[in-house]
Amino acid sequence: MKPIDPVLVVDLFPAERDALLELLSGLSEEEWSRPTVCAGWSVKDVALHLLGDDIGKLSRGRDAFSGAAFVPKEGRDFEADLLAFINEANERWVRATRRISPHLLCDLLRFTGEETQRYFQSLNLFEVGEPVSWAGPEPAPVWLNIAREYTERWLHQQQIRDAVGKPGLKESRAFAPVLDTFVRALPHTFRGVLAPEGALVKLAISGDAGGEWSLVRGDGKWGLYLDADVEPIAVVVMDQETAWRLFTKGISKDEASANATLSGDRSLGMKVLDTVSIIA
Repeated sequence: MKPIDPVLVVDLFPAERDALLELLSGLSEEEWSRPTVCAGWSVKDVALHLLGDDIGKLSRGRDAFSGAAFVPKEGRDFEADLLAFINEANERWVRATRRISPHLLCDLLRFTGEETQRYFQSLNLFEVGEPVSWAGPEPAPVWLNIAREYTERWLHQQQIRDAVGKPGLKESRAFAPVLDTFVRALPHTFRGVLAPEGALVKLAISGDAGGEWSLVRGDGKWGLYLDADVEPIAVVVMDQETAWRLFTKGISKDEASANATLSGDRSLGMKVLDTVSIIA
């Protein structure tokens, strides 16, 4: 079996931020106010949220400021508490920053983008860092945490682009790492699924940014590989547009199923469509 490679994206952040700033600088007043798929949030609100992401990462990570960190409570549901904490913090931030003008917001995003890039470049990507909750509760390598940050920024920029009718960052260099990061949620998605040792579920995502991944049962758990020398017992094929929207709750499982091809064990194939690769 061929192991999956790390998703190394540090060099992609500047181009992503440049594309965002070019997009935002050309918006009309009406476009800034358009609703997005994020309930209750306008285009400007999503951009404010991206600013908050940068500031939170710099405060928690670079500056080790404990006041910006989530503190789990003993005996409580960690994932539920984390989700509630994030949602509440996001809403408070957006409400408090709506007085910022679009011009100033772009200036601030340029500054925080440069600072977060310097911070990411200073890190050892192969050290063990915080868990990425949708990939599992165990501490994750730093590269996966940074890849998660890249998908967050890519996703919210895409939501803005959808709202104002602009094409997304779908070229392979920008988009392929997003999908490659999202599929890291598959073993956690299957954590409670029983199957014979050696069982293989294959996911194939079509398109220039897509690829194929093999989810294999071994030693009582599921692992993700690029390839495996056994026949799959279930195969799921979907296009890249369906994939990213499914993994980020942009479309329902039923909508994804209508656009996907499932063969073999249907129950295992349908479980792939439960994958969620975002926190909130």
